[in-house]
Amino acid sequence: MFPEVLKKQRKILDLSHEQVAVLIGIERSYYTKIENGLRPSVKVAQAIGKVLGIDWTIFFSEICAKNAQMTA
Repeated sequence: MFPEVLKKQRKILDLSHEQVAVLIGIERSYYTKIENGLRPSVKVAQAIGKVLGIDWTIFFSEICAKNAQMTA
C-alpha cells in the first residue's frame, strides 16, 4: 500500500527519486527500494513523511494490523 502513496505524492510534488533522497538525507538507491516496498527505519519514515507531507506511520500500519489479529 505505501509504495503507491509514495509514488503518487512524489509525482504530485514533481520530485525525482534523487531530489527526495537528498531532502531526506539518504542514498537515491535506498529511497528507490523504499518506493518499491522496502520498509524503512522509523527515523527515515519520519523524514519521508515530513518531506512528502504524508503520515509516516503508513509504513507500519500493516504490521500493526497483523499483530493485532494475531493477539485477538
